[in-house]
Amino acid sequence: MKESGGKMDSDPTTPSAADSAAQEAATNEALATLRASIDGVDDRLIALLNERAQLAQSVGQVKAKASRKAYAPSREQKLLSRLTAQNPGPLPGEGLRLIYKEIISACLALESPLTVSFLGPEATFTHEATKRHFGLSAKLRSLKSIPEVFGDVETGRSEYGVVPIENSTEGVVSHTLDTFMNSELRICAEVLLGVSHHLLTSSGTESGITKVYSHPQALAQCRGWLEKNMPGVPLIDVSSTARAAQLAAEDATAAAVASDMAASMYELHIAHSNLQDLHSNMTRFLVIGYDQAEPTGSDRTSIMFALKDAPGVLYTALSCFATAGINMSRIESRPSRRRAWDYLFFIDIEGHQEQEEIQRAIQSLEDVCQYIRVLGSYPRGQSINP
Repeated sequence: MKESGGKMDSDPTTPSAADSAAQEAATNEALATLRASIDGVDDRLIALLNERAQLAQSVGQVKAKASRKAYAPSREQKLLSRLTAQNPGPLPGEGLRLIYKEIISACLALESPLTVSFLGPEATFTHEATKRHFGLSAKLRSLKSIPEVFGDVETGRSEYGVVPIENSTEGVVSHTLDTFMNSELRICAEVLLGVSHHLLTSSGTESGITKVYSHPQALAQCRGWLEKNMPGVPLIDVSSTARAAQLAAEDATAAAVASDMAASMYELHIAHSNLQDLHSNMTRFLVIGYDQAEPTGSDRTSIMFALKDAPGVLYTALSCFATAGINMSRIESRPSRRRAWDYLFFIDIEGHQEQEEIQRAIQSLEDVCQYIRVLGSYPRGQSINP
């Protein structure tokens, strides 16, 4: 400002009321134009989605006449891979996958509504993996144990089940392997879920916390953070991370190590995020059922076998795959429970059992086995962030 003849001159850089009004009007006009365009796109999307749904209903009718299941994990994997590969952006690939998971779920519900059992309770990571894989249109059943999930599928109360099999930090879930010993169910698909643990409290801070609840595996995955930041605070094992959140919601002096889904369900606040010692923490889940997935070009095969009693027999068994150039990604052993010191081996190999080299390797393996069963060939899971 400056004085001129006893009056203050206005600053030429200060917008006048008229200029502000004109700018506001221009902004509103631009937004109205863009929103009208978005409305037009949404209208076309609705028409296309319903056209897709009608086609899905026709697919369901054809499958029903041929007595085929509506859920086809190999077809779904190929579809998602194709769409992700041709996605030009700016929509991120993971966002596109999540959108199409729900579209597929809704269309499957039109063909034949799916009932899926999972190792509960709700708000656990198995629950989250089940929802991410089957979408919100599937009917989900929460069960208390892994054998119950197997039994639910075996008796036909559910078409599929979801159970954990291994964690990248804490290793294999032995109960799942043991249950396969007495079940004829197959592995139809796998889900890879990134696992993030949070410290949940009713206040949103760790002040006044005298105990921390969680599942033993979750506590083990966050051991380093808890020892450093909450030394001396008792860590209490409970049956699930969801149960831990429930207890924390009932006690203002308690905290839970659990997921953001559990925080939402039990109205808790996140006092600290991402407690896990390894930030690449990943849990693998199996979808179990009676179906055999078709090859996709990116598959995994799981095999269970018991070896004959002979010198070097394990080396010979593994050589069946090494000689054929087949990559083995995992091997575990479990007591067979038939006689002392008798073991069953579980292996994962890359590829589908319909491939000639895998068929030959399995035939060679049969020569040194007293028992062998292919648990399933299925599409390799795509990593899902929590």
